[in-house]
Amino acid sequence: MLSEEHRKILLATARDSIRHGLEHDAPLSVDVRKVPRELREERATFVTLEIGGDLRGCIGTLEAEQALIANVAHNAFQAAFRDPRFPPLKSREFERLDIHISVLSPPEPMAFRSEEDFMRQLRPGVDGIVLGDGWRRGTFLPAVWEDLPEKSDFVRHLKMKAGLPPDYWSKTIKAFRYTAEYFP
Repeated sequence: MLSEEHRKILLATARDSIRHGLEHDAPLSVDVRKVPRELREERATFVTLEIGGDLRGCIGTLEAEQALIANVAHNAFQAAFRDPRFPPLKSREFERLDIHISVLSPPEPMAFRSEEDFMRQLRPGVDGIVLGDGWRRGTFLPAVWEDLPEKSDFVRHLKMKAGLPPDYWSKTIKAFRYTAEYFP
């Protein structure tokens, strides 16, 4: 768990990176040597942007490849300006922006014998899931359970996000679970 101080630093970094993006069309560069040790640890994150409760962008990484604070700066910029579902953020939208950060645990492979076995193992409200087969892959953060609380709906929509038919199942399908610390 991150301290309240570290959460505030990450949220401020995300906001500063978006502001920097509006001015320079690039994410904020963070000097990781100047931040607390906990924010230098390699962690994967997602940054979700909303305006008035509506999704405005969401981009993240599933595997830790850089310092937590640098990952947040990068993903905040990406969510604001590179999410293909939305046009780039405009200056007039900036003040109305709500920023949410999810810090992910490392993904763990799931073992199951069937779709029913897979469904039994799901922990609504706890698990983020990566589901895929071949090159098709999609993920839902644990927060998505709020909108899709039924396991069958959650999995059906996740399959579609991965580019698979909603009733698809195969012996080659793979899944990973992770948890997330979500704030504010």
